[in-house]
Amino acid sequence: MSWSEFFAMKGYALYVWGSYGVALSIFVIEIALVRHKRKITLRQLRLMRDAGEEE
Repeated sequence: MSWSEFFAMKGYALYVWGSYGVALSIFVIEIALVRHKRKITLRQLRLMRDAGEEE
């Protein structure tokens, strides 16, 4: 078996590599969304803490 045969996946390469691409995209998007949500949550907690100290 050669590398070209391996990457061709006997005619199923589009489905196999496409599935890997979609899964990788979803992982990257999920990580970006979690980081963004964490940043927003930390900002809100700081604002709540600062508002509590002023009282």
